[in-house]
Amino acid sequence: MKFTIDKNILLENLTNVIKAISTKNVIPVLNGIKFELTEKGLSLTASDSELTINSFIEAKEIKHIENSGTTIIQSKFLLDIIRKLPSDIIDFEMIDKLKVRIYTENDQFQLNCLDANDYPNLKMEEHKDPILLKGDVLKELINQTVFAISTQELRPLLTGINMTITGDSLLFIATDSYRLAKKNIKLDTPVETDINIVLPGKNIIELEKIITDEEKVEIHIFNNKVLFKYKNIKFQTNLLSGTYPNTSNLIPNEYGIIVKVNKDELIASVDRFSLLAQGKDKNIIRMQLNNKLLTISSYASELGNANGKLSVDTDESSKIDISFSSKYMLEALKTIKEEEILLLMNDDIKPIVLKSVSDESLIQLILPIKTY
Repeated sequence: MKFTIDKNILLENLTNVIKAISTKNVIPVLNGIKFELTEKGLSLTASDSELTINSFIEAKEIKHIENSGTTIIQSKFLLDIIRKLPSDIIDFEMIDKLKVRIYTENDQFQLNCLDANDYPNLKMEEHKDPILLKGDVLKELINQTVFAISTQELRPLLTGINMTITGDSLLFIATDSYRLAKKNIKLDTPVETDINIVLPGKNIIELEKIITDEEKVEIHIFNNKVLFKYKNIKFQTNLLSGTYPNTSNLIPNEYGIIVKVNKDELIASVDRFSLLAQGKDKNIIRMQLNNKLLTISSYASELGNANGKLSVDTDESSKIDISFSSKYMLEALKTIKEEEILLLMNDDIKPIVLKSVSDESLIQLILPIKTY
């Protein structure tokens, strides 16, 4: 294998595939990136068995291909080596089956490689009729929900996003049992068979980083895995096994208190008055509604207290005294695009629901915290 390539092209593709490398890999060869060069171009593959990412660089984007070949280059330091080489053009040359020379006019690195024959056969299958989504739509779906997944492995399914499709309705739901994020969109083409899968949250976060524009993403769903195809990248992840808990009964159908408030003003207020609560486990702040005034306050015995008022649009008779996690509230608020939002409540032990005034497709829910 011998070729010459533009440094920035290689860096961009390596940066994408290396997201699949895990520090917990128990199979040594999976600590490397598979370089497979043919006359058609260079294929880069990385995997941790659960997540596999492949990126293909077409021959027309490679300066020169002298010899084809396949090898596994250890990922440790590879990105830094490529990034820190001063030249914009880099040469790769296999010296023997287990060594590669990476060089420019004045610099060179000779790295030990892993045996390509030991690399597992990773099938990246595709359907004839995949689900199609614009890249920016999928990116937004992920951003507006994935923050609500659980980080606790005790309930593995809650570490993922529940993706369901019925007809032309696609729904993403994430919850850690203390909050919930729900986003619904319409597909251009309905599906014939209903879909109900759980996408691993940590892998989907990496997919979101790869998507940069509105170019179409193909979604190929199988029994135990899903393949996302975007530009020259194939991103395949195993699915979480099991049935996601039913969350439909968590969102109230009716609300006794409806408050319309400016989102940016509420974000600033919650952020400001959460300062005294930052040392506490749940960053608890208090919200009191009375006579169209919303008071946000916080208290820390060792520091003191703070409060501020916001004018809101609500019924004169609306009153509530409720506490919640400022962290959860801020993360939910920041997913809503519109300036005016609705806070929907019933009492101090029922969920707080956040919606846009004009967009019904996104719902954020936060459970209150009892402070007595």
